[in-house]
Amino acid sequence: MSTDLEQKNDSISEAIQQYLRMVERARSRKTMLAYKNALNVFCQMLNEKSTNPNTTPITQLNEEQFSKFIDYLSPYTTATEQLYLHAVKGFYLFLDSEKLTEVNQSRLTVFMRQRARRPGKHAPPYKIDEIDKILQGAQNVQNLVNLGAEEGEKNAKLRAYRDRAFLFMLAETGLRVHEACNLRRGDIDWNEGRAIITGKGNKQAVIRFTTYALQVVKEYLAQRAELDGASGKQLSSLPLFARHDKGAGKKIKPITTTTGRNIVNECVERFLGQDLVGEITPHTFRHYFVTTTLRVKGNLAIAQRLARHENIQVTNRYTQLTDEELDKAYYDIFEKDSKWRNND
Repeated sequence: MSTDLEQKNDSISEAIQQYLRMVERARSRKTMLAYKNALNVFCQMLNEKSTNPNTTPITQLNEEQFSKFIDYLSPYTTATEQLYLHAVKGFYLFLDSEKLTEVNQSRLTVFMRQRARRPGKHAPPYKIDEIDKILQGAQNVQNLVNLGAEEGEKNAKLRAYRDRAFLFMLAETGLRVHEACNLRRGDIDWNEGRAIITGKGNKQAVIRFTTYALQVVKEYLAQRAELDGASGKQLSSLPLFARHDKGAGKKIKPITTTTGRNIVNECVERFLGQDLVGEITPHTFRHYFVTTTLRVKGNLAIAQRLARHENIQVTNRYTQLTDEELDKAYYDIFEKDSKWRNND
């Protein structure tokens, strides 16, 4: 290592250049450029915090500036945040190893562990306004009839009522797409406005329905009454959401997850445009459900329970919530003053 590293009166910028030269010798050019970008952003933050990297001695750099850098990266993607933090942490370790300044490595580790986002944990934008536009458009079932017109007037009408019910079921229950597709008519307690399902991880869970969600489902089933009656099967055993394509004929077959995704794709294209097809999926409606809960209640524990992230038999690790509290929270969020309820 060159003797200039032994100097302790270098500026922050000078120390960064020394670090990047070391990275360039030890790593690929692509890595070096990524690290250079990270350190440029770090210097940008220091400037905004009234610390000029070109004139500030390296000895004035400390772990608090690393902590501020974590907050500074919040607008970036999780992957970029992780890359930049790894690069800047490496710079701090370099300073410590070369004795250019004293660094508390344990604090750096704690900051990253407690405050940095983890890959795969940062939720994408929830597109609340976009989902609202889809639901607003789908509320008028005639807007959906046109989507299926090529399959014949009768099938197109059935599809329209089904698709509207499916969209509101996703948005106002937090159901995963496969859970919605697997629902049977007999799963719903129409009087209580709820159902008990076996969800992700083979866990039993309570699903709550708004009056409007039940209303549009009932309107769909009313349109399907002739088909259901001719099936020769008990109504309770029939799928809640059925296929209405030429392949199904007059049989009552459940829709698949592919159909569920296609319903969303068609409505996204119709109400929002082609550019958002694939960006908004059935799971985006689940994000909408959770985000709406958090916006209205501001209670993470309620959101976690209503989203069924835990088995209903397991004691909630974060807080104790009774079924009555969850019922009231759900009513306040999705039932009271519902924008979808008819006002007549």
